Amino acid sequence: MQMKDQLDLFGDEEKKTKLGHSEIAYKTPSSILTKPSGFMESYDYSLNPYSGCSFGCTYCYAAFFSRNKEKMDNWGHWVEVKENALAMLKKKRKKPLIDKIVYMSSVTDPYQPIERTVEITRQLLKEFADFHQIRLVVQTRSSLVTRDIDLFKRIGRVQVNMTVTTDDETVRKVFEPFCPSNKARLKAIKEVNDAGIQSCITLTPLLPVRNAKDFALELKETGIKNFIIQPFHRTKGKFVAGTREKALKILDDYNWNDTRYQEVFDIIKQEIPNIGVGKQGFAPPL
Repeated sequence: MQMKDQLDLFGDEEKKTKLGHSEIAYKTPSSILTKPSGFMESYDYSLNPYSGCSFGCTYCYAAFFSRNKEKMDNWGHWVEVKENALAMLKKKRKKPLIDKIVYMSSVTDPYQPIERTVEITRQLLKEFADFHQIRLVVQTRSSLVTRDIDLFKRIGRVQVNMTVTTDDETVRKVFEPFCPSNKARLKAIKEVNDAGIQSCITLTPLLPVRNAKDFALELKETGIKNFIIQPFHRTKGKFVAGTREKALKILDDYNWNDTRYQEVFDIIKQEIPNIGVGKQGFAPPL
C-alpha cells in the first residue's frame, strides 16, 4: 500500500504536518522514561523522544511495535513527536536522577529530521545537564548529533553510538533509503570523538560489505576505539519499508549468509580486536 493511496495514519484529533516523505503527528504521552528489556535490560531507563522513524531502514525491529498494520507497513513514512516530553522529564526535578543510566533511543532515532525544527532531543539533553546527574548512551545514525556536543560535555558521562552498517552506498540506499550517507555518519562521529566525547561505532546489523579490509581501516581512521557488531538475520528480516525485492537481490548478489558474515567479521576483527558482539557489546559502557 502506497502512502498516497492509504487512509490517514493518524486520528483527526492529532496535529499533523508533512516533512519530506514522512507524515508528522504531535502527541502527548503520559510518560517519557521507561524500563527497558531485552538488549537494554541492564539500563535504568530508555528514552524515546519520538515514535516511528523517517529513516525507513528495511530491517528495523522497531516497526513491529507499531500499533496498527498501516503504520507497520509504512514504516519510515511517519513520525510522532512527543511534544510534552520535556514537561514529563521536568516532573523528575523533585527527585533528580542520580547515577542512572539512560539509553536514548531504543525504538526510534533521537535525531529525526524533524528534530532540526522542534528540538525535542536538545530540550531533554539540556534538562539532563541542568537538573540531573545521569550516565547517557545516545544511539543514532544522523550527523545532526554533532549539534549537541556542547550539551554532551555538560552532562559529562556520555557515549554516542553511531550506526554504520556497510561500506557500500548501493547497499545503504536499499536497506537504509532515507538515512545519511556512510561518509556523513563517519565524519560526524569522528567530530564527536575529537571533541572529547566517548564514542562508539555500531555495525548493527552488519550488511553486505564490498571490501572488509578497507572498511575496517576506514573505521579505525576515525580514531574511535569502541565498536559493536552483530549479524543481519535474513530469515528474520520482514523488510517492512517496502524494498524487499531489492534487498533480497543484494543479499543474493553478495552471497550474504552466515559463512560470508563470519569471513568479513574475522577480517574486521583483525584490525579492531576489541570489538563487542551482540547483547554483550551493548552492555552499559559508562
